[in-house]
Amino acid sequence: MPAPITLERQTQSKPPTERKKKDTFLREIIKNRYLYLLTLPGILFLIVFNYLPMAGLYMSFVDYNPMAGLYGLKSEFVGLMNFKFFFTSNDWITVTINTIYLNILFIITGLAVQMFMAIGLNEIGSKTVKKIAQSFMFLPNFISWTVISIFSIALFSTDAGVINHVLGVFGLEPINYYQDASWWPFILVMLRLWKGVGFGTVIYLATISGLDQEMYEAARIDGANRFQSITRITLPMLKTTTLMLFILSIGGIFYGDFGMIYALVGDNPVLRPTTDVIDTYVYRALRMNNDIGMSSAVGLFQAVVGFILVLSANGITRKLSKDSALF
Repeated sequence: MPAPITLERQTQSKPPTERKKKDTFLREIIKNRYLYLLTLPGILFLIVFNYLPMAGLYMSFVDYNPMAGLYGLKSEFVGLMNFKFFFTSNDWITVTINTIYLNILFIITGLAVQMFMAIGLNEIGSKTVKKIAQSFMFLPNFISWTVISIFSIALFSTDAGVINHVLGVFGLEPINYYQDASWWPFILVMLRLWKGVGFGTVIYLATISGLDQEMYEAARIDGANRFQSITRITLPMLKTTTLMLFILSIGGIFYGDFGMIYALVGDNPVLRPTTDVIDTYVYRALRMNNDIGMSSAVGLFQAVVGFILVLSANGITRKLSKDSALF
């Protein structure tokens, strides 16, 4: 008789799985409490500026009236009429294609050039030269697009532009960049790379500096030269970082860089066939029609599609390389 009683008591005293998980979580919080305190400002920032404003999504479904109280809670509910305004317009297909096309160019060229520049900097032997080169690459990231737009006028102006002046020296006809929309995808990509490549290079440099140097030493012992070390060791090791940055970039593929495009192009209607994106289109509609509900609806459309694309890209990545997926 005593044996069954002992077994029964052991079974009853065994804690549930959920309680174990809860205790483990609490122990983790207590053990690393100072590290979690360091993340608290970032968490509060996300809550205040990313999650609380999501209550404003209600504006997408109402005829928003700012005089109707906070978030327009007393505004007239119109359902999907705000979405209909965008999708029944004549330009929504053009601006959507432009947004996707330009962002694809930005993502592909950005990741490729950042990786190339990081590998090049890593191969520089002199630490002084490496620091100077990295500083010059990083500096344009702090220059605003408004200032860069002044540089672009000095470069691409038809009469006094530097590029057309050089073309004239060689006897070539000047190019009217501000009247020819076909040039601007290339111009936007080049200016985007010049401004942002230094910032993105830092991520790849951090990854390269964390690689095990014994692999390179073993490769040199086996007779591998620098190019072979890059192609056989460095590039494969950067695959996870590249895929992660690609997945994060996919989430913003339906967002045009409004600050860049509007500063460089402005309201020039001639250049809209290749430069007009969803954000500039919505800005013009908001400025002319003062329709906040329609602008909120387009923003919600961009966010939902971006979220779906991130989940899809992450799912595909997880099937191809489980270690490279975000979750």
